[in-house]
Amino acid sequence: MPNRILALTAVLTLAAAGCGVLPIKEAAPPPATTTTPTSSAPATSAPPATATASGQDTRPALAETRSTMTENLKVEVVGLNSVKGKHLIAQIRLSNTGTEKHLSWAGEMGDRTRPLGEIKWASGIGVLDAQARTWILPYKPVGSPCLCSDLDRDGLGRFIDPGQSITVYAVLPAPAGNPATTTVVTPVGPPMLNVPISDEAPTGDFPDPDAEPVTPVTRRLILPSESLDKSEETADDGKDLQVNLSSDVLFAVDKATLTPNAKTIMARTAKLIDASPSTVVTVAGHADSSGNDAINDPLSLRRAQAVQRTLSALLSRDGVRFQAKGYGSRRPLYNNDSDEGRRRNRRVTVTFPKPQPAAQEPVATTSPGATGLTGTTKTDGQPIAMEVTGLRRLPGGLGLLTYKITSEGSAETWFNDLHHAQDWEAYKYQAASNVRVTDAAARRQYLPGRLEVPTDDGVDSYCACTDVSGVRISTEKFAPGQTRQFWNLFALPDTADTLKVKIGPFRDLQVPIR
Repeated sequence: MPNRILALTAVLTLAAAGCGVLPIKEAAPPPATTTTPTSSAPATSAPPATATASGQDTRPALAETRSTMTENLKVEVVGLNSVKGKHLIAQIRLSNTGTEKHLSWAGEMGDRTRPLGEIKWASGIGVLDAQARTWILPYKPVGSPCLCSDLDRDGLGRFIDPGQSITVYAVLPAPAGNPATTTVVTPVGPPMLNVPISDEAPTGDFPDPDAEPVTPVTRRLILPSESLDKSEETADDGKDLQVNLSSDVLFAVDKATLTPNAKTIMARTAKLIDASPSTVVTVAGHADSSGNDAINDPLSLRRAQAVQRTLSALLSRDGVRFQAKGYGSRRPLYNNDSDEGRRRNRRVTVTFPKPQPAAQEPVATTSPGATGLTGTTKTDGQPIAMEVTGLRRLPGGLGLLTYKITSEGSAETWFNDLHHAQDWEAYKYQAASNVRVTDAAARRQYLPGRLEVPTDDGVDSYCACTDVSGVRISTEKFAPGQTRQFWNLFALPDTADTLKVKIGPFRDLQVPIR
């Protein structure tokens, strides 16, 4: 497909005329043996496309992580530059620190939230805009998956040899507010926090997203939580709150009359609406897939209307208008193939703008030297160990949990418990979602965040955590003595300094927030 190379080759053609590429920082003169790039092997960042000893990128790393799937793949940010105040150039150095002769990189660096097509793009490089609750990925130009490194187009080798490295790049929108630092994300390992953004021009030639039509690619980050009695579940996208009230608690079977406990359960939602700037609140009734539309549609509407009347009476302020709708079984959040999925789909959803957080006293945090954050279990007779390595507070009410899993057995084994989250079925794709964080004092449980991806049929949800499906399906396969690091994003309560963490089958841990 000739159009797929438009992203950079067209830019290089424009570069000859003095336009079409982003401003660059002049690099030191290359050695005499360096080959001048051509349109068939365009210049990207300062390092050459091939991983030879004379062409290694020696810039200091701004941040680094390790691939969960391929432990000898080291990932380092070596450049993060703001351009024109609205774009970012991210440069990532990928190094083979082991002895494997053919360490493949392209499949690991692809964006897992869209079809990869040919596995040759660095389309998964992005940043997390925590305040806006947005996962930002490279621009998509016409005729190409992303404005980023392409294995073929940029002359990159498919494999990285031992002791060698390559440097790949991505051009993407800058986070809102021009922050001094940001969180850099890749598909391969835990997010890299507090990476400084430079206002200097990047070293190298990069395509200018203003020189051709491009589409920003972003994913909304939804942070769910629920009451411990599972009477209600809240999803927070940083802008709106979506409160799912359990119909099983609010109503008797096939009825639209509220139970005696319903008013108490809805009191929290009414307080949130009072604290919200909302003038319009949407109340939507939903059913599971049992029954038929002739029953489910009118029943879901009557239930929405019953909740609307009660919430309206509970509010302490005027000026709020309600809209009640009934959708029957047409908008499930979960898989209807299980009892738990059907239970969660039987709900009344109340949606309104998120309240502004109340001013809080600074939370006293515990120093990171906490001990005892470990657990053990067995799989197929082999001992498996776990250690929490951090629970970090991020801007925007986010938290990053990181933990290590180690096989302490004598034989290769699969540890599949990380994706066996039977009570949380929002994810269509397997990921390390079997993790919970609980605020016991507030009787509230926080579930892994999810990335929402628009589709022709609605929305797909991907866990904001370590992926264990697709090209990363072997992530839960451990050799004897092998250690892998996993991660999850959560909402964190503002006033807590320690939370209970439950990871798969391991014991509960009291983990301090840093």
